Amino acid sequence: MSALQNEIPLAERMRPTDFSNYVGQQHLVGSEGVIFQMVKRGTIPSMIFWGPPGIGKTTLAEIIAEHVDRPFFRLSAIHSGVKDIREVIEKSQKGGLFQQGGRPILFVDEIHRFSKSQQDSLLGAVEKGIITLIGATTENPSFEVIPALLSRCQVYTLEALGKDELLGLLKHAIENDDYLKSKKIEIKETEELLLFSGGDARKLLNTLEVLIQAADGHSISITNQFVKEILQQSTIAYDKTGEFHYDIISAFIKSIRGSDPNGAVYWLARMVDGGEDPKFIARRMLIHASEDIGNANPTALIMANNTFQAVQAIGYPECSIILSQCATYLASSPKSNASYKAIGTAKMVVKETGNLPVPLHLRNAPTKLMKELGYGGEYKYAHDYEGNFVNQEFLPDELQGTRLYEPGNNPRENQLRQFLKDRWLDKYNY
Repeated sequence: MSALQNEIPLAERMRPTDFSNYVGQQHLVGSEGVIFQMVKRGTIPSMIFWGPPGIGKTTLAEIIAEHVDRPFFRLSAIHSGVKDIREVIEKSQKGGLFQQGGRPILFVDEIHRFSKSQQDSLLGAVEKGIITLIGATTENPSFEVIPALLSRCQVYTLEALGKDELLGLLKHAIENDDYLKSKKIEIKETEELLLFSGGDARKLLNTLEVLIQAADGHSISITNQFVKEILQQSTIAYDKTGEFHYDIISAFIKSIRGSDPNGAVYWLARMVDGGEDPKFIARRMLIHASEDIGNANPTALIMANNTFQAVQAIGYPECSIILSQCATYLASSPKSNASYKAIGTAKMVVKETGNLPVPLHLRNAPTKLMKELGYGGEYKYAHDYEGNFVNQEFLPDELQGTRLYEPGNNPRENQLRQFLKDRWLDKYNY
């Protein structure tokens, strides 16, 4: 392998160039996948790929552009601004590219890092068909992409790669990369290598190359112990671009869930010191306040929401104090995942039973015909009865008596349980 090739990371050297050697996302790129079918027809809408790092978002965009034979521009939201976006749009217009066999594709990596004004600058070109936008994000686009742009894009969720897929990538690299083929490599154990990569294919392949380069001699044996020894010497403390981003936030949330404010504030400090986006931290606490605390302490959601709003107005360094107050409060709160489990159970019931009809007495009756058909006719207005309660059915007939919400065992939810028991004992058996 040439010196120039040796400077290209293994993950880049092994980047797939066609659907046939693209790993994962078969729900999108398999023979019946929606993206494969779009490419086959040559009709590519603007879209956003949402999923964890290192699963092939950039590669998929490049393969799409290659298949439909369109000009391809690539920007990184970390390093690009409005000026760069305008230059791409002007190139497309002045060169007449958007009139020659299809619109150019503009791929924006980490689009969630674009500010509102930067995202606004894309709107006109997307709407007029000057470019086809493909954005990639590790964050929920509902939060990070402005509504006007989001409404003009299809959102596709890319899934984390499985163990077999990751092991297949290792095998493929060892058998096909010129540099690795020049070595005698035996992978005896994979647990630590997979654990370190965290499902990130790019990280997995580049880590493999680090291990190979660190080993002496022609014959190399990869074991869990060898991986630990080498990676302990080179592991960085925190990388907000994705390498340890998810490990640290996971430890942070698990500390809060485990009611340990000490662990929570430690992992918070790691993120603050690493320059993590405070909105990302606050958003995770907002989700946690409902998912893991819920009705055991409803004030937790108010606290988390106020924290999210505050950090948008107050940046670093002062907002770290607000984040710390919220994190320690959430960690010290009673916990309940009853609401989280309730919606999960309800979604499963909906999936199993389909679109059951709304009972007539619960339907709205804005027209005379609907009233004549009985819409809302037998509905009992709760405030007309003693204690603002009347026993009536609120579920479809097929689901009568189905209990979806099970209050947790904590003082606040025990009060809720008693409230429900007093009213629904015969029906839901609380």
